[in-house]
Amino acid sequence: MKWFLIVGLLALPGWTALAQDAEAVAESDAVLEIQDAAGLAVSDFLWLNRLIVVFADTERDPAFQRQMQLLLERPSELTERDVVILTDTHPLEPSEVRLQLRPRGFSIVFIDKDGAVKLRKPTPRDVREITRTIDKTELRREELQKLR
Repeated sequence: MKWFLIVGLLALPGWTALAQDAEAVAESDAVLEIQDAAGLAVSDFLWLNRLIVVFADTERDPAFQRQMQLLLERPSELTERDVVILTDTHPLEPSEVRLQLRPRGFSIVFIDKDGAVKLRKPTPRDVREITRTIDKTELRREELQKLR
């Protein structure tokens, strides 16, 4: 199931307050793709997108909610780097992504386009830290070089 920023905001509990900011995001044409990891695999995104996978034992986990809020504050910086957000808050029904990455409780994982895990943290991270990590990768530097 694919969610886009506005739908994703409304589909997750507690996001109705952020939905008011969706108009401003829509004006900037930044559509951050948010998908449930169920039925998906990391290999589905190879060479197409970078993944930020947000794991938690429940969507009510304060760390999960904080992480999603941080990601939604600056969507354009993620979309310009070809980032797709995957969420997995169902440990009793593990997705292929969960089985592959084996998180414990809350976790955020950044996977580059080549499928390599570049960042794995047990606490929420802001977009600035994530984009710095992305921009340090060899693949991103090559992309920027081609744009020049």
